[in-house]
Amino acid sequence: MENSAIIQINQLIKRFPIGKGEFTALKGINLNFGTGEFAGLIGPSGSGKTTLLNIIGSLDMPTEGEAIVLGKSISKLSAKESAKLRKESLGFIFQSYNLLQVHTVFENVEFPLLLLDYTTPERKKMVMDALEWVGLTDKVKSKPPQLSGGECQRVAIARAMVKKPSLVLADEPTANLDAANSHNILQTMQNLNRELKTTFIFATHDEKVIGYLKRKIFLKDGLVDHEEWITQ
Repeated sequence: MENSAIIQINQLIKRFPIGKGEFTALKGINLNFGTGEFAGLIGPSGSGKTTLLNIIGSLDMPTEGEAIVLGKSISKLSAKESAKLRKESLGFIFQSYNLLQVHTVFENVEFPLLLLDYTTPERKKMVMDALEWVGLTDKVKSKPPQLSGGECQRVAIARAMVKKPSLVLADEPTANLDAANSHNILQTMQNLNRELKTTFIFATHDEKVIGYLKRKIFLKDGLVDHEEWITQ
């Protein structure tokens, strides 16, 4: 395993029970991800991309094989240890934003920091820095119902990035956005990847997202079909 590899996936298999049988979503995946990658798991529904993303994020456990994330073997973590990994080192961006509707933009972005050991002044600075990254410092007192879809997704990015995580996992983050907003969101994430050296892994079949990726991992029927690397 390379020193810069922060994720190592070995012969990963995931099965789900269906009725009296089972469905094999992942059929022996082998992948490594290095620090600072801007990569995507690409494939149609049912190809296994969201399942793989969820295992990397310790939201689900492998059936067989191994996923080592930031030095932790996911299958060996207790529920408490998984929660600690997510709380301290991972950021998540979903297509549905998952914002707290009755709370302000500031409060939504601050929420992950309340679970960590930061003082009030430290939290305020971190939240304002994150909102500056996504261009929303003028919306600190607004609530999600007052924002556009693009602004809500930028709040979700700020929330994911506020603690400067080592790894951000994004599941179809532009699915609910028009083309202009999608490109703004993707450029924001690209800039954060470049500036903070955060590793981004997407699960997507959106051509707009695919166009920004530096590494494209094509999944088909639970297997890695092929990969493409963009070198410029």
